[in-house]
Amino acid sequence: MNIKHIILAAAVCSTFVATEDTASAEGRRLNELKEAPAVRHRRLLVSGRFEFTPLFESTINADFRHIIGGGAKLEYHLGDKFSIGGIVVGSTALNTKLVDRIIPTLEPAVDNMTREPSQDEFNLRLNTMPLHGAAYASLTPWYGKLAAFGQAYVAFDFYFQAGLAFAQLKSDCPDSICNDPSPGITNPATMAPPDLNPNNDDPLNSGSRLGLYLGGGIHVFLNDFIALDLTFRDYAFGDNPSGADVSGPRDGPDGAVTKDDNRFVHHLFFGAGVSIMFPTKVKRTN
Repeated sequence: MNIKHIILAAAVCSTFVATEDTASAEGRRLNELKEAPAVRHRRLLVSGRFEFTPLFESTINADFRHIIGGGAKLEYHLGDKFSIGGIVVGSTALNTKLVDRIIPTLEPAVDNMTREPSQDEFNLRLNTMPLHGAAYASLTPWYGKLAAFGQAYVAFDFYFQAGLAFAQLKSDCPDSICNDPSPGITNPATMAPPDLNPNNDDPLNSGSRLGLYLGGGIHVFLNDFIALDLTFRDYAFGDNPSGADVSGPRDGPDGAVTKDDNRFVHHLFFGAGVSIMFPTKVKRTN
């Protein structure tokens, strides 16, 4: 073998070794990338933090009375995606435009000879919701950043909630109106037949209620520990908002207000609040 063959063989061997080393280094680099986090030094805006949110809420589907109030939400974020919390809201009530249109069409005085209620019989039987809230678990499947004009960036996340709803309902029907002791049946004390007038029955729409709760919303972070919180909430439970005889046997209303007049009602609310995260100092990933 001459010198040329020796030099050529050495060059081939060195090229093979160099290629093998390069492939091995590339393989190690790919393995390191697979094990590395998707984003380094990411701000953990919710993970391991308590969220306290003063808030405002209002119904968006009320038939007779808008429920408007304020309260607070307290939530603990177990991680980036899962959290548990509760909300309590105290409220007042305003008549809807439907009520304002109905009342002028009714007689001002009580007339027990007709099924049509008077103005007071209609208005005083409508119920309100002085207190409501929920206990829930929350899932945050998506988060990211929003850009404004390519310069200002804000973080956001979308969340969904499910749990148990509660409410305290109240109606103001006085004894002077709601005074039928045996609605829809013969009075056992006097053996008087039923008067078949639902307007003097107890509306049966006061008291405590338990039901289902669903919610969904978005956090828009203004800085590391303050966020705008916008939420749609559904508090669903048994209710008869009108306090009227709205159901009965197969041929229609039965002339009395009973428990059968309660139905499963979805009370839809829109809420807005300002969330404050504790601790206020945000942690970062590696």
